[in-house]
Amino acid sequence: MPRRVPAEVDDPDGSDDQTGHRVVCHLDGVLAERGMTLSELASRAGVTVVNLSVLKNDRARAVRFSTLTAICDVLGCQPGELLSVAPAETREAAG
Repeated sequence: MPRRVPAEVDDPDGSDDQTGHRVVCHLDGVLAERGMTLSELASRAGVTVVNLSVLKNDRARAVRFSTLTAICDVLGCQPGELLSVAPAETREAAG
């Protein structure tokens, strides 16, 4: 039986609307490429479906390296394939 990785999210119920970051998770796309479901990944990586859902819906505020490693090991990918940083909004100076 796979070892359970501790929860990686600070806000598992999504009560904090503002994440305060621009990190975007591409888990849906990576799962689709591999023909894998979120439930299968959860089972194989030892992470709860709830925590993976929070991550894939860009509601996570933190991810443990042990969790990220477990996900990458199962998916056969690198962290950069799962996560990216969205560009900062450009603001024109009032002039």
